[in-house]
Amino acid sequence: MTSPIWGSTWKDLSKDREKSILYTDDNPWFLYVKILSVWITTSLQTVLTPNAVALGNFDGIHLGHRQVIEPVLTAREAAVLRLYATVVSFSPHPRAFFSGQSLPLLSPFEERAALLEQTGVDQLVILPFDRALAGLTPQEFVEAIILTQLQAKHVSVGEDFRFGAKRAGDASLLKQLLTAHGIETTIVALQTLDGDRVSSSSVRQALSRGDLTNATKLLGRPYRLSGRVIEGQQLGRTIGFPTANLQVPLEKLIPAQGVYGVRIFSKQLNQGEAILGVMNIGNRPTVNGLNQTIEVHVLDWEGDLYDQELTVELLEFIRPEQKFSSLDALKDQIQADCLTARSRLAAAI
Repeated sequence: MTSPIWGSTWKDLSKDREKSILYTDDNPWFLYVKILSVWITTSLQTVLTPNAVALGNFDGIHLGHRQVIEPVLTAREAAVLRLYATVVSFSPHPRAFFSGQSLPLLSPFEERAALLEQTGVDQLVILPFDRALAGLTPQEFVEAIILTQLQAKHVSVGEDFRFGAKRAGDASLLKQLLTAHGIETTIVALQTLDGDRVSSSSVRQALSRGDLTNATKLLGRPYRLSGRVIEGQQLGRTIGFPTANLQVPLEKLIPAQGVYGVRIFSKQLNQGEAILGVMNIGNRPTVNGLNQTIEVHVLDWEGDLYDQELTVELLEFIRPEQKFSSLDALKDQIQADCLTARSRLAAAI
């Protein structure tokens, strides 16, 4: 790898802030960047230290993740000297690395940083998960990463945390190794909610079947899709229901196809305040569509959203996608979907 060089700044359009990125000319993966008030780094050379560390994948920042993060926030507040509350995650997800198949993410890393800021975390360290990292023994991982590079003074993990080559280390071994160095370790019990285990896998499964009630319960908030509005076929305009064609990050998990009642946020809408809408995820079989699209119709609003950033909260699953016999039949159903959204989401604004 060549030595790092400073690249040009890039803009986070959803927050209208500049971010400076340090990158290598043969590896566009950024090394570090400040997003909001959270310091993000993929290089152990630029980690802020010393740390109270929460270790895990943290995809989605669901209620279970928040329980693992809480002890490092407490440790930071109790520290006599400066201690950074730090979340350490991995990219790609270890499951994707070993399977060779991509794993859709509930929260791509920029979204994850924004969610972590809400918890009060200072830093997100994204460790590139490669053969070198995967090959470390549990002892090597603790000594080289946790103690030397992160300078951890307190470590928090979930009860099911595994680490080291061939997943040889578990939470108990981690605590044993760290205790030998005088480092306090918190092992957080697995979380359940109404009998369901709180996990990223559970959230993914709920979203894959359009079960927003369960997904929202496990996340502790509505699931969101954020992206840029791109030009579509503009078919909706011809039948009286213009839509914004939303392009989300490739790695973002897309829920089950169908029609959703949603809450929409954008600077262009209602001075940035939330406004209700109806969203369709699917292939548009009535017009012989081939590719999946995400189309959002904003209720009680007119204007141009092209090239704008939208964030859409999924509040209600209204119905699965279906093929209609004509555009008139489709129009009638969209009208009914809008009425359903209005009645079900009346309290959401």
